Amino acid sequence: MVECAVIDEACLGMCSTIPHWHYGIWSNDMPKIDLPNIDLFNPTLQALHSLGGSGTNLEIHDEVVKILGLSDEQIQLLRDPGNSYKTEISARLSWTRTWLKRFGVIENRAMGVWALTRQGQQTRALNPADVQAATVKKSEQKDWLRLSEDGGIEANSEKIDDTEQWRATIYDLLMQMKPAGFERLVQRMLRESGFTQVDVTGSSGDGGVDGIGIVRIGGFLSFRVLFQCKRWKSPVGARTVRDFRGAMMGRTDKGLIVTTGNFTQEAMREARRDGVPEIDLIDGEQLIDKLKELSLGVKTEEVIVERITVDPDFFENI
Repeated sequence: MVECAVIDEACLGMCSTIPHWHYGIWSNDMPKIDLPNIDLFNPTLQALHSLGGSGTNLEIHDEVVKILGLSDEQIQLLRDPGNSYKTEISARLSWTRTWLKRFGVIENRAMGVWALTRQGQQTRALNPADVQAATVKKSEQKDWLRLSEDGGIEANSEKIDDTEQWRATIYDLLMQMKPAGFERLVQRMLRESGFTQVDVTGSSGDGGVDGIGIVRIGGFLSFRVLFQCKRWKSPVGARTVRDFRGAMMGRTDKGLIVTTGNFTQEAMREARRDGVPEIDLIDGEQLIDKLKELSLGVKTEEVIVERITVDPDFFENI
C-alpha cells in the first residue's frame, strides 16, 4: 500500500489577497560553502544511541551535527539556494533515515520520531556498502544513490524519488502566497492544532508580532501565545528571535515563530537560552509536515498497488 499526497492548491491559494510583507534575501554572491559526501549512516546510528535509543528529526539532526563538528555555515547550506527551504544536511539525513529503516536498524511508528530496532540496539557501526547492497538492486543504486569516492553516501538529485515532489510543490505554493494569506494559513493551522481565540494582528511596529492565540492544556491551564510568521527563503537569525522576545515581554511567556525557511544555529540557541522566555521555532520542513498531518491543502490517499507474479510451473504441468 502506497501513501500518495495530493496538493489542494485552492486551499492554499484562497487566502492570498493583501500585498504587504518583509521578504527574506538570499544573495547569489554569498561565498560557496562545501559539505563533503561523508558517511551519515554511522553518525545517525551513534546519535540515536546517544539519545537513549530514540529521537525526533530535530534531536537527531542536532546530535549528528555535534558528532561531525560541522560549522554553522555548513549546517545552513541550502540544498537549492533561493528555491528551497531544506538544508543540505537535513536532506541527506532524511535519506539516511530511510535507508537505515530499510536496512532494519531503525523504525518510526510516529511521524518525525525514530527509534532503534532490536537489531539497531545491538549495532554500533555499519559498512555503508553493506547497507546499500542489502536494500536495493544494482539498477536502483545507479538511479538515485551511490557511494562516493571517499566512501560516503551521495544522492543523485536528478533521480530522487518522486514521492517527495509534493513537498516541493507545497513550498512553491507557500512562497507564492500573499503575506496576509500566509498569516491566515498559520492562523488556521494553529486553530486546527488546538489553539483558541487565534487573532491575526499583522500590525507594524509591534516587534514582528503577527498574532495571538491561547493554548488550553487538560481543560484547566491556558497559555497566551504570541506568534510571528516569516515567509522567507533566507534563514531566520538570532536578531529576529531577540527582537520578537522583546515584543513578548510583559505580554506572555510563550512565543512561536513559523517560517517557510529555516533557522540559523544562533537563532536556535537564542530561542532556548536560559533565563528568558523560551520561543518555539517551526521551520519549513515542520510546517509542511503539519499541513499534511492536518490535511490543510494536502489530501493523503492510500493507493493499492497490484503486484502480478507469473507461475511457470502452472503452464508446464497443466
